[in-house]
Amino acid sequence: MKPVLALVGRPNVGKSTLFNRLTKSRDAIVADYAGLTRDRHYGQGKQGKHEYIVIDTGGFEPDASSGIYKEMAKQTQQAVAEADVVIFVVDGRAGLSAQDHDIAKYLRKIGKPCLLVANKAEGMREGIQLSEFYELGLGEVLAISAAHGQGIRGLVDLALEPLHLPEDPEESEVDASVIKLAVAGRPNVGKSTLINTWLGEERLVAFDMPGTTRDAISVPFERQGQKFELVDTAGLRRKGKVFEAIEKFSVVKTLQAIESANVVLLLLDAEQGVTDQDAHIAGFALESGRAMVLAVNKWDAVDDYQRQLVQRSIETRLPFLSFANMHFISAKKRQGLGPVWNSIVKAHKSAMCKMSTPILTRLLLEAVQFQSPQRGGMFRPKLRYAHQGGMNPPVIVIHGNSLEHVTESYKRFLEGRFRKAFDLSGTPLRIEMKTSTNPYADKESS
Repeated sequence: MKPVLALVGRPNVGKSTLFNRLTKSRDAIVADYAGLTRDRHYGQGKQGKHEYIVIDTGGFEPDASSGIYKEMAKQTQQAVAEADVVIFVVDGRAGLSAQDHDIAKYLRKIGKPCLLVANKAEGMREGIQLSEFYELGLGEVLAISAAHGQGIRGLVDLALEPLHLPEDPEESEVDASVIKLAVAGRPNVGKSTLINTWLGEERLVAFDMPGTTRDAISVPFERQGQKFELVDTAGLRRKGKVFEAIEKFSVVKTLQAIESANVVLLLLDAEQGVTDQDAHIAGFALESGRAMVLAVNKWDAVDDYQRQLVQRSIETRLPFLSFANMHFISAKKRQGLGPVWNSIVKAHKSAMCKMSTPILTRLLLEAVQFQSPQRGGMFRPKLRYAHQGGMNPPVIVIHGNSLEHVTESYKRFLEGRFRKAFDLSGTPLRIEMKTSTNPYADKESS
């Protein structure tokens, strides 16, 4: 699992700038305005061989009792609960504030590994000008400049140091015969109930309250000779005053489980239809290239009219999952579960499909003969041959000339032909275009 770093601090200390620097992106909106970030933002970064997840949070006021600041505090508390290491960002130029003391008191009480980082410290002398931050009782103060990129590499090294990550994370052996299945979905859609039904025992705590599952739980399972590893991704629920008011859904655990899985079973709730959270989970699984199966749970609890509404909402809100097989089930009453297994195995087989170059090239030329790509400017794209560029998800690389003019609609046409020929279902299929370069283009005429 990737380690998780959470950025916390009062408003306008540069957390979002640091987030963009750590993730090498521009995902977080940055402006010289306090309180711009309100929700949690998740991003992925990499230093050397180690990958990590970063959480950007809004301005933190631990004692806020009402309004938007209370909601922002909940978001930050959730991020701290999900994190392996907390990075407490203070403003090196503005100096120490009473709010910094409040945040430090909260972090000391949590007891998680914490780094104290003084941002905007370009050109400052650490020993003298940053000495006041030692009052917070969080150890050494690391001076950085997120805007200028100073001290960022050292910050990541220090953050990952207490986690004792392996030197070469790629060397872990994986049993290719085992299908890793992540059961994902919103809280209280019946994920734990479904896995308990499969296992025939109360292996996971199932309770009619969102967020009963506190972590991603892995369970080995075998069915008809095929070995599976079931991962129940769900919410965060811990007893104690610190976590009572926290949103009981761990986004990080779901992202980590989806990334490490071969197949994702997205569980929807027939009583509530498709929500924004469902669409976000589905979108992340698609970006990760994971094979997918859709299952609509609690199908026995709705009438015909509600069933029509659910099917329509899936068609309109999740059109990008048209490749995934869909099933209507009842985990509690054990209805419709058999076909789900067939789709999971089929999706995994499709994701790991091997496609030979001669067959791909023949299918490509037949498709071009049936329907040529549109002309782009003076030239019509010429598609010459294709080969497989990867698995899980399958990637088909097409070579030719002027391929930058191939339209998205024509790529979908080719995808349909390839899917039908190889009987691919349940997995995304990516098509990459590589235009041949003219070796004489850069040579001057003699």
